[in-house]
Amino acid sequence: MKKSKGDRGDRGDRGGRGGKPPRDRGGFKASRHGTGKRASAAGPKAKQKRAAEAREAGGSGHAKREHSRFLAGQAISPPAITGRETAAELIDSAFLAYNAARLREACLLYSRKMLEPDVTIGLTLTGALTPAGLGMAAIIPLIEAGFVDWIISTGANLYHDTHFGLGLAMHRGNPQESDVVLREEGIVRIYDIFFDYDVLLSTDAFFRKIIRQPEFQRPMSSAEFHWLAGRYVRERERALGIGTKSLLSAAHAAGVPIYTSSPGDSSIGMNIAALALEGNALLLDPNRDVNETAAIVLAAKRGGGKSGVFILGGGSPKNFALQTEPQIQEVLGIDEKGHDYFLQITDARPDTGGLSGATPAEAVSWGKIDPDRLPDAVVCYADSTIALPLLASYAFANRRPRALKRLYDRREELMEVLVREFESASGPGTAGEVDATLPMHR
Repeated sequence: MKKSKGDRGDRGDRGGRGGKPPRDRGGFKASRHGTGKRASAAGPKAKQKRAAEAREAGGSGHAKREHSRFLAGQAISPPAITGRETAAELIDSAFLAYNAARLREACLLYSRKMLEPDVTIGLTLTGALTPAGLGMAAIIPLIEAGFVDWIISTGANLYHDTHFGLGLAMHRGNPQESDVVLREEGIVRIYDIFFDYDVLLSTDAFFRKIIRQPEFQRPMSSAEFHWLAGRYVRERERALGIGTKSLLSAAHAAGVPIYTSSPGDSSIGMNIAALALEGNALLLDPNRDVNETAAIVLAAKRGGGKSGVFILGGGSPKNFALQTEPQIQEVLGIDEKGHDYFLQITDARPDTGGLSGATPAEAVSWGKIDPDRLPDAVVCYADSTIALPLLASYAFANRRPRALKRLYDRREELMEVLVREFESASGPGTAGEVDATLPMHR
């Protein structure tokens, strides 16, 4: 006999097998396991209050929600801190909420996924990180361990990094000192970092000396310039017997290309411009930088590999790293989906419209981030000088060094892949077709 619509084999018992637990008139939902009733936020509050009091009086206590997906996360019950924990152990056990939890997520994303052998990692540097010693403390070890494959930095970070490779000193200071007095004393201040004005003069003289060398007398990418400069810095370190103090030197040895998105916006660029007045032929070519960085990302994605960006701060280096995907897709017309991993440490808010605070979800709309990989995107709102040492320590505690990719040595090979795919995607007659379609924009 055909069953009625209301029958369906459960004889009206909608709390039976396969059905939903019934609600009573007080807004409570019965447990599937018959363990009592639990409150629904939509129910009458007075009755819920009386039911809670009755449970407490009867000794049954809290009616636990057994199956809510919102309560599937780790229970917050950390062990007491003893002082014997490693940094990695502390992050795992005590960084459980707010931006501490975001930093823990960043550590997990970097160490568990981004440091897989098939991932190419681009690091961007903004803010005065090298003057604070983070080049020596964190970035050089990451380079030497194969945990960073290519870099985009402000020119200022590379300029101040060079001080250390030349044996020049920077000192901790008091940010409350009078800047008028510091100027009179010949002391330069970066917040609470003090150094002798002659450090600038000596570093300027070093760059002018090497830029006058024959190998610099031509146009080149900023990566080639930094690689050549890194060789001279490395020679100075050896002469001084101070070991590797400069990330320019470390990147030269490891074959890690370093680009700068605004080559004129630093003391290095200022010295290049000054020597141009003498007739020096060095020219940093931004076209080569744009195409070389796009080639690095495209090559990373071909053959089943992945691309990850590790962003410290934001600004121009962040955009230069992320624009590689729109360059590949929108400008060159090559089929691609976006970076696979996005990790950013920033103190910038997203609602002011600045790029430094732009979220990975927003980057999806530009084609910069693969939308299918948004779960593999973490933004930690913290000071990079706090987060970077902790993240680096966590990575070294959990991963062995990777083989160096030596992307600098492979630039021509990577560019060939880019050019080949661009030519294949463009086809004949592309320019005429573009002209014909421009007036048709919606």
